[in-house]
Amino acid sequence: MTSGFEDDVLRFEAEVTDGSARAGVVHTARGSFQTPCFMPVGTRAVVRTLSPADLEALGAEVMLANTYHLLLRPGASTIGALGGIHGFTAWPGHVLTDSGGYQVFSLDPRVDDSGATFRSTYDGSTHHLSPETAVAIQQQLGADIQMVLDVCLALPASGEVVRSAVERTALWAARAKAAHSPARAAGSPQALFGIVQGGIDEALRKESAARTVEIGFDGYGVGGLSVGETRDEMLPALAAALELLPEGVPRYLMGVGDPVGMVEAVALGVDLFDCVLPTRLARHGTLLTSAGRLHIKNAAFARDDGPIDAGCACAVCARYPRAYLRHLLQVHEPTAPRLLTMHNLHWLLELVRATRRAIAAGRLDRWRAEIGAAWG
Repeated sequence: MTSGFEDDVLRFEAEVTDGSARAGVVHTARGSFQTPCFMPVGTRAVVRTLSPADLEALGAEVMLANTYHLLLRPGASTIGALGGIHGFTAWPGHVLTDSGGYQVFSLDPRVDDSGATFRSTYDGSTHHLSPETAVAIQQQLGADIQMVLDVCLALPASGEVVRSAVERTALWAARAKAAHSPARAAGSPQALFGIVQGGIDEALRKESAARTVEIGFDGYGVGGLSVGETRDEMLPALAAALELLPEGVPRYLMGVGDPVGMVEAVALGVDLFDCVLPTRLARHGTLLTSAGRLHIKNAAFARDDGPIDAGCACAVCARYPRAYLRHLLQVHEPTAPRLLTMHNLHWLLELVRATRRAIAAGRLDRWRAEIGAAWG
């Protein structure tokens, strides 16, 4: 099954598999990046506390940016005039932009078939985002991969509400593709991904996946998970959606970044992830380690001269003891969230690389067990 576009600006190559898990490469007009892939979230075209150079040094290959926030500040036309996100930020890697669908979930806008009407979180001004304007804005932003506008719900939700979200997401996906097609015909290098919704209803997930695939996209996101449901509820819904998605394109689980959830999703056939988890936890003093979460604010670390994680090869673990990092956080030194964010992103990016190695070695089940024991 193909992507649905005749002229592929994005191509996925599965290099090795282990069950349903794939270790592969995504090829684009910009270059290529490996999968499984974790995409750090740069909401305002920057990962909080880090520079694009920091991100590059960490080995990140794709950064996610937020259409809604960049539409408001500094404005899509400003970014477009400065060379898109890549020129604006001097970021040489790939960029994926979300469409604003998460803001449908988080900001409670007015939603109808025409789109979503928001009030700016900055100045209270009113803005309308339609499937067509979401495409146009992301074209100005210059993303390598853009997402269709979708309806993302908080869970639990009634069957009627979930059904409505599936219907509207399908309607918007078809309109987004129609809006994107003229640019595609003119040689635009941007890929467009559809999004599957359906809550934790497996039948609705399959229906949404089938309808989205019928429209045809370069890749597919599975949205509306990790929004209030348990992992035991999430994974069957994810599996139901993946069952209907093509094997020859990337599959993206949106907004999931916990270690167990990611590894379990890879085992089901997911390739791409994004989440604010590692950066948000870092800013509040919670660190990712091979033994689980470590809360650096704890008094037990006041005189601890060991690294955050003895098994971590990041620059922070190589140089700074826990006691010093705790001190920086306690006195609200701005250096603290930067260093802790560097560690957490390095750790999670390395988790993904290790998962890739486990797939290549045919030992993913053993790796899943190890991560589950430390993090489950």
